[in-house]
Amino acid sequence: MAIVITVKVRTIYRTGVEVEAMHGASVAALTIYDMLKPIDKGITIDRIRLVEKKGGKSDRKDQFDKAPRAAVLVISDSVSAGKKEDKSGVAIMERLKKLGVEVAAHAILADEPEQIAAQVKAWAAQGFDLILTTGGTGLSPRDRTPEAIAPILDREVPGIMEAARSYGQERMPLAMMSRGIAGMIGRTLVITLPGSTRGAQETMDALFPFVLHVVRVQEMAYRHGK
Repeated sequence: MAIVITVKVRTIYRTGVEVEAMHGASVAALTIYDMLKPIDKGITIDRIRLVEKKGGKSDRKDQFDKAPRAAVLVISDSVSAGKKEDKSGVAIMERLKKLGVEVAAHAILADEPEQIAAQVKAWAAQGFDLILTTGGTGLSPRDRTPEAIAPILDREVPGIMEAARSYGQERMPLAMMSRGIAGMIGRTLVITLPGSTRGAQETMDALFPFVLHVVRVQEMAYRHGK
């Protein structure tokens, strides 16, 4: 005779819950063991295993005919002047490469709105699928990246940065002060990330690989001439 225990766990949070499911099965098995050991001294708990897992990042990977092409723009007075090492840009590029995205361009600029807008417009004209900027989204007088990017967007996509701020707020209360924006220039998706390495990494965690679906949609529309 055998008793099979099955536990199902669902979540909307961005984390795997297989351990929680197996923990539930363990507790149930130990409870049954404790109840039945006076009747059968030879009772055993044989094994606990993951039966099935669905959803999460592993199930949300868009397939591309060729790797999406991205450009990364670091916006920082101190980095552009050589007074500070670029860490956030490096972290972003490393993450993109792990996602199978080709980082085809990288530049560093001071916090000058005209230069920022000109560089982003030039990259969009070259047909990049994705442009990520890092820096200039805070509240200091020199943080002007949103003001530089907003006027050149064809369409803003508010939900992208809403998701990023919500994700960051659960980890760092100051995330509410990020003024990052996201939107489209033609078929190019532009996202402005915080300048801190941690902020940039958490924003990447919040948005990727999910936002690559936008790139996939644009690729399909372009292929069909729409």
